[in-house]
Amino acid sequence: MIISTGTASGKSLAYLTPAIASCLDGGTVLYLTPTKALAADQLRGLRELRITQVRAACFDGDTPFEERTWVRQHANYVLTNPDMLHRSILPRHAQWSSFFRRLRLVVVDECHGYRGVFGSHVAQILRRLRRACARYNAHPTFLLASATASEPGAFAMRLTGLEMDEVTVDASPKGSTTIALWEPPLTELRGEGGAPVRRTATAEAADLLADLVLADVRTLAFVRSRRGAETVALSARAKLADVAFSISPPFPTPSSTTSSPATSSAATPSSGPSSPSASPSRPSSGANPLDPITTTTPTNPITTPNPTPQTDPTNPTPQTDPTNPTPQADPTNPTSQADPRTADRPIDPATDKHQQFPLHPSEPPNGPLTAHGPLTWALPDDPSHAAELADLPNKIAAYRAGYLAEDRRLLEKALRAGTIMGLATTNALELGVDVSGLDAVLIAGWPGTRASLWQQAGRAGRDGQDALAVLIARDDPLDTYLVHHPQALFGQPVEAIVLDPGNPYVLGPHLCAAAAEIPLTEDDLPIFGTTTSKVLEDLVAQGLLRKRPAGWFWTRRERATDLADIRGGGGAPIQVVESSTGRLLGSVDEPSAHTTVHTGAIYLHQGETFLVEVLDLEAGVALVSSANPDYTTFARDITDISILSTERSHPLGPGTLHFGEVEVTRQVVSYLMRRLQSGEVLGDEPLELPPRTLRTRAVWWTLPASAVAPLAEAGIDLGGAAHAAEHASIGLLPLFATCDRWDIGGVSTELHADTGLLTVFVYDGHEGGAGFAERGYARATDWLTATREAIMSCECERGCPSCIQSPKCGNGNEPLDKRGAIRLLNTLLTPQ
Repeated sequence: MIISTGTASGKSLAYLTPAIASCLDGGTVLYLTPTKALAADQLRGLRELRITQVRAACFDGDTPFEERTWVRQHANYVLTNPDMLHRSILPRHAQWSSFFRRLRLVVVDECHGYRGVFGSHVAQILRRLRRACARYNAHPTFLLASATASEPGAFAMRLTGLEMDEVTVDASPKGSTTIALWEPPLTELRGEGGAPVRRTATAEAADLLADLVLADVRTLAFVRSRRGAETVALSARAKLADVAFSISPPFPTPSSTTSSPATSSAATPSSGPSSPSASPSRPSSGANPLDPITTTTPTNPITTPNPTPQTDPTNPTPQTDPTNPTPQADPTNPTSQADPRTADRPIDPATDKHQQFPLHPSEPPNGPLTAHGPLTWALPDDPSHAAELADLPNKIAAYRAGYLAEDRRLLEKALRAGTIMGLATTNALELGVDVSGLDAVLIAGWPGTRASLWQQAGRAGRDGQDALAVLIARDDPLDTYLVHHPQALFGQPVEAIVLDPGNPYVLGPHLCAAAAEIPLTEDDLPIFGTTTSKVLEDLVAQGLLRKRPAGWFWTRRERATDLADIRGGGGAPIQVVESSTGRLLGSVDEPSAHTTVHTGAIYLHQGETFLVEVLDLEAGVALVSSANPDYTTFARDITDISILSTERSHPLGPGTLHFGEVEVTRQVVSYLMRRLQSGEVLGDEPLELPPRTLRTRAVWWTLPASAVAPLAEAGIDLGGAAHAAEHASIGLLPLFATCDRWDIGGVSTELHADTGLLTVFVYDGHEGGAGFAERGYARATDWLTATREAIMSCECERGCPSCIQSPKCGNGNEPLDKRGAIRLLNTLLTPQ
């Protein structure tokens, strides 16, 4: 069974009920989640139920070794993740025999996160789990929970290999969510080819996060990288520190008196709190002067607090703040006018908080300005409130994988309690963690899928209240397309989840792991898919498995599970070592090493930033040193591609669309340095790395000479037009294929050796393919139409990172022809 409904729709209750019933009936439950944070949150919820018969425990990398034996022997509700299932539980299944014999239910939570190559690995792990259960005569029910997904039953069947029923009707009550699409402005900076550079999404997110926290809005900011999350939190804290300093006033002496609410004149009555044209009356109630007052500015709907000048009791003439021409009421002068922004506000009985009212649009701004408008903050009338102002920066923190488990739990608790008002996080808090009570969510950059967008936006308003979600566009073709074409987001079904369990480069290592767990037999082959027999022959030929009459056996001394890097691309790992101490920081799979730990690369590990001093591929080590640069790096490569076989083809306009197997030769030739905050290009440093060969799958289209001749006659650079169309199509494919642009690559040429025609390729960046190019082939017309629209809607003249430039282009984004790309795609999409 798969339950595929929206955020906070009750999916947890739907699987908790049968899970707890299974435990009460003497059975066991295995709960799988993509992240440790979600497992810890689920464990907290289970313990709050106080059902003594449910012995729940997490079994993951944070579990102390002394507790793991107890979990194996006594827990009947085990919460873990695919990584631990792959590396620890299944290889030691005999130690879990008592648990497996009584296994009634397997819960696969947030399963929409299992896509692409990672999802293909998880699919094979679940097949190994089914096989281990059968060894102990257990046949558990698989219950999957997912955010809204297209064709959830078909996806769940591919993931588990089992027939599936699906539940997709969501009748849960929800408040309304306002979605804002936010495009950062262009800056004075210039990038490659003189292209304009936009302000970065992380810089915008930091400003908005600070503004929202000042307005007492509990906010979660999703940032795509660990480093980005840290940067947003640090920048927002710095802005709050500046604001706190600028609005901290000198406090009056005890003998001083200030304006009394009883003598302040009331604001002009309005038609009601919702009136857009008048400020409502605010009766006296002894309001806390630190409570924020909502403001509205023409340029930004997000509101922030702001100081108001105090009255000098020794001077009957009211003091005027030069930034605020409206004087305060003086109790000794009945003719003075009160600023309605500082009048006390009543207590809302529903929330036990001070009511907030919008300002009249004509009211002048006052006080210090933030990046998104003026602040309106009633000054404290008590020195004790100075500590609250000074504590403003501490209301923002960062949250990501790599923190200690106890630190992550403390942050989650502080966010729920309201001690922390703003949290910058990676997608570690996207999946199911209950952080109810949030008012707003900021999403810095397109999260990859509509499902992820709605999942992240759904973190706000989880108690049924109205909420705000802001998608902040990066300087990227897809982000630019979405903010200019909101119809691509709203009213559209979410994507189908793409994975390919039959990929031989994924299946092979898991067959070895399965044989090491329990020798493979002929009866096991259907569990792993139709390509199993052929892959087994290859594994025997490579000496990884030995064929005997009883089946296939793993005969090597090393661990078979080490062959599969389920979150990487496979291959012998490169060890990342700190040169000054010899400390092993981690490892990077060999295919990724050329682009992530090349000499000069910026490498991030658990919040620490390192500079790669040297990459030694022969020794399998990258030496790094601690650093704190103000730039980030992007590897750039040149690519050659040859067609091995064409599986499918069909006409597309005057041209032809193809899908098949290709061989890609890539060589990283340099790396680009961009300033973190501004995106400014600082330099392009050359590298000398050997080429790598990749056998994968691709989608490509060709145009005959008769179709491109008129374009050449019109003076269009055909090579530059094809190159620009390739970059933009790579940027837009994630909208249709549920992938990241870094999962795919491309090649374009005016005359390809294998086709003899103008050809543009887009290929999967993983051995054997991951299903992305195949999805592009199936949605080619929609995909390429969106590509053309993305280029046309960009406001630049000759091309920029928002439309046709790519940060990983090995040719330095030359040649590129924006106008030619539009003409070329128009030709391709013209019906014949």
